[in-house]
Amino acid sequence: MILATLLLSFQLLGRAEAFVQRSWDESYALANAKIAQMTVDEKVGILTGVGQFNSRCVGDTHPVDRLGIPSICFQDGPAGLRLVKGVTGFPSGINTASTFSRRLMRARGVALGEESRGKGVNVFLGPAMDIMRNPKAGRGWESFGPDPFLTGEGSYETIIGVQSTGVQACAKHFVANNQEHWRYGVTSNLDERTMWEVYGWPFLRSIDADVTSVMCAYNRVNGTSSCGNSDLLGPKGFLRENGFKGFVVSDWGATHDAAKDVANAGLEMEQPGDWIVIGGGDFNNLITGLKPAVKSGAVTTDRLNEMVGRVLAAFYHLGQDSGFPAVNFDAQHSDGSGSKNLHVSVRSDAHTALVREIASASAVLLKNNRTTFLPAAGAKETIRGLPITKSRIRTMAIIGQDAKMPNLSCNDLNECNDGTMSVGWGSGSNSLEFVVPPVDALMSENAGAATLATSLSNDLNAGANAARDKDVAFVFANAMSGELGFYSVVVGNMGDRNDLDLWFKGGSLIERVAAVCNNTIVVIHSVGPVVMPWSSHPNITAIVYAGAPGEMTGPSLVDVLYGRYNPRGRLPFSIADKEADFGTSIVYNSLSGFPEINYTEKLLLDYRYMDANGITPRFEFGFGLSYTTFAYSGPLSIASGASGTRAITFTVTNSGEVPGTEIAQLYLAFPAGAGEPQRVLRGFEEVPLGVGESRSVTIALGQRDMSIWDVVRHAWVVPPGTFTVTVGASINDVRLTGTF
Repeated sequence: MILATLLLSFQLLGRAEAFVQRSWDESYALANAKIAQMTVDEKVGILTGVGQFNSRCVGDTHPVDRLGIPSICFQDGPAGLRLVKGVTGFPSGINTASTFSRRLMRARGVALGEESRGKGVNVFLGPAMDIMRNPKAGRGWESFGPDPFLTGEGSYETIIGVQSTGVQACAKHFVANNQEHWRYGVTSNLDERTMWEVYGWPFLRSIDADVTSVMCAYNRVNGTSSCGNSDLLGPKGFLRENGFKGFVVSDWGATHDAAKDVANAGLEMEQPGDWIVIGGGDFNNLITGLKPAVKSGAVTTDRLNEMVGRVLAAFYHLGQDSGFPAVNFDAQHSDGSGSKNLHVSVRSDAHTALVREIASASAVLLKNNRTTFLPAAGAKETIRGLPITKSRIRTMAIIGQDAKMPNLSCNDLNECNDGTMSVGWGSGSNSLEFVVPPVDALMSENAGAATLATSLSNDLNAGANAARDKDVAFVFANAMSGELGFYSVVVGNMGDRNDLDLWFKGGSLIERVAAVCNNTIVVIHSVGPVVMPWSSHPNITAIVYAGAPGEMTGPSLVDVLYGRYNPRGRLPFSIADKEADFGTSIVYNSLSGFPEINYTEKLLLDYRYMDANGITPRFEFGFGLSYTTFAYSGPLSIASGASGTRAITFTVTNSGEVPGTEIAQLYLAFPAGAGEPQRVLRGFEEVPLGVGESRSVTIALGQRDMSIWDVVRHAWVVPPGTFTVTVGASINDVRLTGTF
């Protein structure tokens, strides 16, 4: 009997599709019925990848054709499908976080799921949920930033969206996987409370979202390999104790121990299946593999069956046994060649429009000195700053390598930075086959309206000459990062960034342009924080932090610059003046092999560290300007609900002259003695408002939101005492305060 059946439908490739989501009990019953008919070889095959170069996807399992069990296809990545043609280049995770919009987070998840399903992908390898412990972390842009609450909400909504299409999501990389240097064996040493309240928090939210799979990481946690760590994966480990029903798959080649050890520790599946790694991680072929371990009794039949059951139950849970499309691409021929590539496009106008909206919604307006300027008596006035008034602009310069079209054939991992940066490099990248760069969008917008000069390099003299005495000069600069390992070193950066500077002397280019143009508008594409010592220059009238926005980078930016889209993006991290202001560092060098990194900062990341140490950032967490203004009014109502929950209610009014969206943020200060940071993010809402319109906003605080992890009881506990609630437009822009 199906205990909980949910009929879900969605639009894919112009036709209606539907699937039946079964309860976990029903799914396990179906899985166990198949297991009863399987041989040991067939069971091992389901738990083992077919090999890095034998896969049609980035990872495949062995099918059991006689029982109707297909190969299960795993495919990168968190910003859109990789190594595949005919797909969309979505905005990165960090840009999605910048929207502070659950609506857009979920919509992006739905679109990622639709494209995955259309290509025949069973398991979407995302979302990435690694906390940005250090702003230079190479893969921080794949995830949602340094704040565990924001990362948790981004993860939750993405998983709900992806799995609503019948595609399995895979929460990764579990856990404390926070730098690329030494990633294959670095040890992350952290205490129990830090694990639960920071690095594990997003994974708790993924379980809340009913995620079907989790990927364990390359690194070690407190000395033990993540993929062989029973404290994380075992029956009484973090995942299972919190109700995780699905399966754990290794990162590709992350099984550092013998098959019997990782299997007994809680790992279900090894990918890609042919890697000979430390200790012998291949489940199938090595003497230390899974089959010999089962034959010898080192892994019991019950445990083997449990492993297979968890993989198959996830498959049945999302109805992938009926009507799921077959794989129609070949990741081994990412250029689209080969007989296995069927050239099915899953691009759509709806997905393109969504990419453009998220990119616009994630653009953070950091500075805007909008003024009316009279160059000389009788001359036509110029309006400086944003939005651009097209009729007032006679001459314009577009400057910087980041404005131009990148080399789309660089390679399938986007391991170059020779044009506008829409996404980082590595397995978290997407198939970069279509990009509209800023220069094209700006030139199209201003065709016939202004005299244009361009300098699409970072040559300092050429940039200054192009900008001299122009009505407006747009300067584009970027900073990039990505995955280490078997990927290229990009401009001397081995995954993690070397510093927080803009690449290719971007800061110097901005300063040179600002010296000759009194209406310099700076656009930054970056994977994370960059230092901005030039931000206060009087000739820099506006700064837009555009992040890594995906394929519609140009049109989405023009929408913001020309006022068709009122900026509402907020920083998902702080921008400070030096790396030391963040309180952590990347370990680049080690004289004794894989280093140990001690997470001595504990709960104090980013704004939490700055609060604790009296550091005022240049631009704080949650900051972002608008073309309108918003007023908050009380009283700040705090109502009690079931199980001690709270509902915080207040009013927001658009007090400006144009429609816009406010991002209302709630920060919680715990009672004295609770051992918490001074303030932590615990809620946010997007509030769209017309001119003069007011809206009542309610933000709920759940039990976990008000709890700390008690290391004595090993449980969430609400500490006694007075909590303080602040509501406002950023962590430092407090509008209303209340207590309970």
